[in-house]
Amino acid sequence: PFSLTKQTITGDSMNSNPQVQIYDTTLRDGSQGEGVSFSVQDKLKVARLLDELGVQYIEGGWPGSNPKDIDFFNHARDMEFKNSKLAAFGSTRRAKNAPEDDPILAELLRSDAPVITLFGKSWTFHVTEVLRTTPETNLEMIRSSVAYLKSFGREVIYDAEHFFDGYKNDSGYALASLEAAVTGGADLVALCDTNGGSLPWEVEETVKAVIARVAAPVGIHTHNDSDLGTANAVAAIRAGAVQVQGTMNGWGERIGNANLCSIVPVLQLKMGRRCLPDERLARLTETAHKVSDLANVVPQENLPFVGRSAFAHKAGMHVDAVYKNPQTFEHIDPEKVGNVRRFLISELAGGSSVAGKAKEFGIDLTKNSPETKAILDRLTRMENEGYAFEGAEASFELLIHRALGEHRPLFELCNYQVVIDRDRDDVERIVATVKINVGEKTYLTAAEGDGPVNALDGAMRQALRAAYPEIDEIHLVDYKVRVLSAEEGTAAKVRVLIESSARDDAWNTVGVSTNIVEASWHALVDALEYGLRYSQIAQQRSAA
Repeated sequence: PFSLTKQTITGDSMNSNPQVQIYDTTLRDGSQGEGVSFSVQDKLKVARLLDELGVQYIEGGWPGSNPKDIDFFNHARDMEFKNSKLAAFGSTRRAKNAPEDDPILAELLRSDAPVITLFGKSWTFHVTEVLRTTPETNLEMIRSSVAYLKSFGREVIYDAEHFFDGYKNDSGYALASLEAAVTGGADLVALCDTNGGSLPWEVEETVKAVIARVAAPVGIHTHNDSDLGTANAVAAIRAGAVQVQGTMNGWGERIGNANLCSIVPVLQLKMGRRCLPDERLARLTETAHKVSDLANVVPQENLPFVGRSAFAHKAGMHVDAVYKNPQTFEHIDPEKVGNVRRFLISELAGGSSVAGKAKEFGIDLTKNSPETKAILDRLTRMENEGYAFEGAEASFELLIHRALGEHRPLFELCNYQVVIDRDRDDVERIVATVKINVGEKTYLTAAEGDGPVNALDGAMRQALRAAYPEIDEIHLVDYKVRVLSAEEGTAAKVRVLIESSARDDAWNTVGVSTNIVEASWHALVDALEYGLRYSQIAQQRSAA
């Protein structure tokens, strides 16, 4: 029943290749993702990072929906944004309220944000079932809400919620909802694939139809429920949209929002659509990881472009080819997005992998040398026993030195013993005794600990401290155990990974055994050997 007449297209959507506006909603939509939580101070720091990255819009939250977002906007008033505009998010007025009496619109204005992003209903199903009002009333809610906010001089972006579903159901009404926003003075209308169920060609065709009918620039807001959030956003830009909304790392409700960390490089590096200055694009990986740190979320290693594995090569044939020319197995230069190329070591490695990794350690090898073959043989044998060196490069560096006959251990184990004693009051006491040789001296030491590994670590440190006082700067940061063959039950082998650090240096080591204490011992010995011999503290001690 609703229809529109064709209108003249204005704004950037007429240009053949305009710059794409990046609208980041990490602090609002992204924070709705499971496991993502920001404090007010976290949000302010993320906003600063996004401004430094150069995104055009930062959506700070929904003022009035919770005290945290109100507090954020109160603090954000004092921030100076060099590259970004701050946006406040909220809904159109309620059906029973006049705009000037609506508390949601009042809170949006009180935020003092220069941009207000208003969402409304484009799908009659939501109008009748969620808002419980008439389609005509909903259109007036959209128009009057936008007009009221515009009367205060704010830039207003209208987010057409569930637009693609609404367009499939009743294209005339969906378009009429956009016309209502444009009539009210909206500066841009963003089409939302809120349920994330649309397909790229559907998005492209619909965006083209909207641009042909609506007299305002068009943006796109997609979700990743069908794993097509990035594809749908790119399809919309290809069809003529000039703004893309998304989140860092693809965070968001359910499966997440379209991932700006993928969209921006695709648009800029592959489609020639300017999003960020080149020097700021090179900060993308760093920014993505810092935002993860602030949210206390472990960065997803297999994310495109910014993940740790995005440019990691494992198969020997691949590594050999990349050494000859990186374009053989890399679609872009990782430095353009601030990432780095990595070569992984495993039983799949070839001579090029080993030689390349050795070069990183300052060891000169060729891929066909006898030494390289000896290292490969040792690597294959140890991996077959359950070792994995991808996440334990310190152990692999020690393996190389041992295979080359260059390694002279700083200490030698005579024996160790761990005793777990529980008294009548059910109080547990764990004591480790270690006997080791350091040069010509033999040390027998004991230490209590919170567990066997902690006790062993303490006993070893007591024995080594006289010869190597810098051992006090080495700290055990993380400890992981993985059962390698669960079907063998308690007789299964376990792999222990230990992360250690000293000053600004960090390294990982590995141990394998059917005995968890022995596996931990091997990883712990490597950790201390590496720290004392090859870490920054060892290098600085040597230089002194």
